[in-house]
Amino acid sequence: MKPSSQPFALVIHGGAGVIERDQLSADEERSIRVDLDAALEAGRRILASGGSALDAVEAAVVALEESPRFNAGKGSVYNAEGRHELDASIMEGKTRRAGAVAGVETIRNPVRLARAVMERSPHVMMISAGAERFADTQPQIERVSNGWFDTDARRAQLDQEQARERSEPGDESLRGKYFGTVGAVALDSQGNLAAATSTGGMTNKRYGRVGDSPLIGSGTWADERCAVSGTGWGEFFIRNAVAHDIAARMAYGGNTLVVAAESVILQRVPEFGGDGGAIAVDLDGNIAMPFSTAGMYRGWIAMDGSRGIAIFRD
Repeated sequence: MKPSSQPFALVIHGGAGVIERDQLSADEERSIRVDLDAALEAGRRILASGGSALDAVEAAVVALEESPRFNAGKGSVYNAEGRHELDASIMEGKTRRAGAVAGVETIRNPVRLARAVMERSPHVMMISAGAERFADTQPQIERVSNGWFDTDARRAQLDQEQARERSEPGDESLRGKYFGTVGAVALDSQGNLAAATSTGGMTNKRYGRVGDSPLIGSGTWADERCAVSGTGWGEFFIRNAVAHDIAARMAYGGNTLVVAAESVILQRVPEFGGDGGAIAVDLDGNIAMPFSTAGMYRGWIAMDGSRGIAIFRD
């Protein structure tokens, strides 16, 4: 039976990066697909009932933060000190309101705190201890110990990276040390767009390193034309203002969403030595999901009612 059309669209990602088919067991792949589908469903329920794109992207990202299989919330990577520092951002297209947090350690769902920054403070971004103090004033924000984010798989990644570091002193290459982010973009039935992104950052990161995920215009962007969430090598997404560049190519260059997203992700970022992916949706419900890495965890519900989950190119 042909899918029925609907007045909304939703796209999610669970990160782009080193995702090799032969390193992902059938059970792991099945679990990842189940969790991606659950996040899609969390956003879909809101959109199908006439809810806002902003509520939908927050709900989808919270679902991904709750899964230990992605580098955000419960599945966040470890920093060099064996702790977790989490980042997130959210943006509403029609108003260009935005909120972001970076380097938080006790916030169960950082995307919720990012929205609180947007809606309950005069600021756009808060970091570290200051963001935690702001969270103290927000009783609806759930707090956990830093150990709540621990997982055996991420500890093994840290141990492996630190062992490699000891055996190859002086090698400061970042390639392969990132394990993606999570994010969502949505178009609601009122024609409003929104985007959200959340991450645990980069394995073995030092010095309070922050990537693109909490930076408006780099890892997250939403305006009246499109919404974008990025994933990949954050330093290059920052240097190229990736999320905003996609939107700008549409606004000023007349590019379609797909052309704009593919030009930035598949050409511009690799030209500078980086890689990664992005998800995007425009005002007409068109969807783009380009990536230059081995894989990108992703899911979508299109305007025509079609729905899908994918990891690799096929």
